[in-house]
Amino acid sequence: MIHSVVIVGGGTAGWMTASYLKAAFADRIDVTLVESAAVSRIGVGEATFSTIRHFFDYLGLDEADWLPKCAGGYKLGIRFENWHGNGEYFYHPFERLRVVDGFSLADWWLAIGDHSRPMDRQVFLTSALCEAKRSPRMMDGSLFVSGLDGSLGKSTLAEQRAQFPYAYHFDADQVAAYLRSYATERGVRHVVDNVQEVLQDQCGWISGVRTAEHGVLTGDLFVDCTGFRGILINKTLGTKFESFEDVLPNNRAVALRVPRETETDMAPYTTARAMSAGWMWTIPLFRRNGNGYVYSDQFITPEEAERELREAVAPDRDDLEANHIRMRIGRNERSWVKNCVAVGLSSAFVEPLESTGIFFIQHAIEQLVKHFPDKTFDPALIEAYNRRINRAIDGVKEFLVLHYKASSRADTPYWKESKVRAMPEPLAERLKLAETQLFDEETIYPHYHGFESYSWNSMIIGLGYRPKKPLPALAHLDPTDALAEFDKIKTEAAEMVAALPSCYDYLASLNE
Repeated sequence: MIHSVVIVGGGTAGWMTASYLKAAFADRIDVTLVESAAVSRIGVGEATFSTIRHFFDYLGLDEADWLPKCAGGYKLGIRFENWHGNGEYFYHPFERLRVVDGFSLADWWLAIGDHSRPMDRQVFLTSALCEAKRSPRMMDGSLFVSGLDGSLGKSTLAEQRAQFPYAYHFDADQVAAYLRSYATERGVRHVVDNVQEVLQDQCGWISGVRTAEHGVLTGDLFVDCTGFRGILINKTLGTKFESFEDVLPNNRAVALRVPRETETDMAPYTTARAMSAGWMWTIPLFRRNGNGYVYSDQFITPEEAERELREAVAPDRDDLEANHIRMRIGRNERSWVKNCVAVGLSSAFVEPLESTGIFFIQHAIEQLVKHFPDKTFDPALIEAYNRRINRAIDGVKEFLVLHYKASSRADTPYWKESKVRAMPEPLAERLKLAETQLFDEETIYPHYHGFESYSWNSMIIGLGYRPKKPLPALAHLDPTDALAEFDKIKTEAAEMVAALPSCYDYLASLNE
């Protein structure tokens, strides 16, 4: 049996891993986490998937307890701004499309919708809540939709049946600190020290890590959470890293922590605004915004990117320190090699456009528990793990490339190049299909990657890459029920906007 796990690296990935392993295995596994006090972390505000709920429920943590301690906010979706180059915007929400007579409301919108208004404002209830900056919870804590509240217990991503309507924004450093307390209280050994050497046995397996002050830390299984450096998985074990920069060229970011001019003006969504050589995020935390510019250094220098970011979000705040980040875009050929598993940035990163960083960590940890080895380290078990991890990452890659290919913007060298850049062959086939019909679960990327067909359809319609005409079958159907459903969404949206508190007011009640 495996008795001991050594996690090298802290941060979000390290402490999520340590916490989850303790929640899963309790005292049956010894867990040690070693991190250096000298290693800087990316430490910007983070946005998540709605499926992060499974993680916190698995740990037995209540949102009302942990969220205020992490500068947390709500995320009902992503608002995409200026991806046509004309200032327009649309929402990609956490909401499945309603179906009438066997066809989604997006199909019905193509046939009979009001095309003078964006599709998302007509087929999704969530868009209205975003526009009004509403909380997804009433002041008594109840959720605005019924039947989805309550703890999920020790469930995982595989048990996601209903679409939960929101995710979170939070400060990554504060989440790591919160989970550090959770994990150490449950027996995780925390070693603050510099790793000077990674030791290997005669077969090349990791036998321990030598630290400056605590000697050699030994274990049966090692988890590499050392970020883009990949100290164990890449530098020690020599695992090949496969770059995605041929299809996703954004390789740098610059971030600013910006106080809001009006603190109460807090949006319940992430904003992704297209810029001259990439895009800019805005992540509203409880007391401030996290802002950043993700770009390709082929088209703009770090100095120019910082200047463009400051002009957009903090023109009079030269005192705000900019954090410049080099991103390693791609994934390891294998994230589990010998007795080492890479989790987080040491495994893969595909740029933060759809908030997939925390999702990749959660998915990797869940799969590690499901494929947890004994001392034989069954190769078939390891291969099954790597296959699932790679498929999820590759699916997200396709989905992100779609954002750039489907966008109609072509007004700068960066955006012009995005139209002629290479793309995965399966995606080319999918985009060809999208000229004729919307996606369904059989025509999107076929393996689990966190996104459903409504997400793919939200993006192609929002970006202007929609079918050239509605499905012919709809011309033979009575549209009465579909029109009624459009009216119903409008009525429900107005009722919810009137009933729900603002995002800030509800969160302020948790922070009292």
